[in-house]
Amino acid sequence: MSYEQIKYETNNQIATITINRPEKMNAWTFQMKDEMIDAFDVADKDDDVRVVIVTGTGKAFCAGADLDPERFGSRQESDGLTNPPRDSAGQLTMKIYDTKKPVIAAINGHGVGVGSTMTLAMDIRIMADTAKMGFVFNRRGLVPEGCSTWFLPRIVGISKAAEWMYTGRLIGADEAYRCGLVNQVTTAENLMGTAISIATDIASNTSGLSTSFTRQMLWQMLGADHPMEAHKIESRCLHYMFSSDDFKEGLSSFLEKRDAKFPLKPEKDLPPFFPWWEQRPYAID
Repeated sequence: MSYEQIKYETNNQIATITINRPEKMNAWTFQMKDEMIDAFDVADKDDDVRVVIVTGTGKAFCAGADLDPERFGSRQESDGLTNPPRDSAGQLTMKIYDTKKPVIAAINGHGVGVGSTMTLAMDIRIMADTAKMGFVFNRRGLVPEGCSTWFLPRIVGISKAAEWMYTGRLIGADEAYRCGLVNQVTTAENLMGTAISIATDIASNTSGLSTSFTRQMLWQMLGADHPMEAHKIESRCLHYMFSSDDFKEGLSSFLEKRDAKFPLKPEKDLPPFFPWWEQRPYAID
């Protein structure tokens, strides 16, 4: 797919997806959703990519949905509650949720509506000190989307999630950091450097296969009803990795006091039981 509303670049095992409608404050469209989903597919299948960074061009990260009726309303038709269309932001966050690679949000400017919810499925959020976020749906006569009613309480707790969603007010960088929504706050000038530094640490020093396992174990265990579920999948993954070339390399490099060169790839070397989480008791068209 050729991209018109995003940019996709790779460098040093890092893929960067840049939302690229600066003239519209990077406002969200269905085309943008399709392009971002495709870019995540490309990154997921590329064994040379170890980490994905998502950021925006210009002053905004993403100013929410483009409410131009020609862009926003034409694909909202439905035959009623019996068959409602899938929320477009939720389609993207479900794609991010299922990806094998760690995802870092570099929030360079305001992220409102989908500009906030899309980041919740990402693993690490870094925010410019001048940026603001907002779950503004109730102020627009809508409801939260992007699976945010699942993600946000797990990140900041139910009471803070309720306050932010009920009021729909904007959230400054300091409050976002204090409440655990973002990992770090930096100046706008240092934002991408910070994101790249974290991504490089992951890409250079860890096993891609181990990180793929770890990412999904962390996310999947958020919905587990007993620690035995974690014990079962950790045991399975450990058994697989103990006999792997990555463990042999990790041990040898540690004993020899050198940098590790892990040979296994998170796309072609996955075991048959991966992805175990797709065995779900539900489906959606």
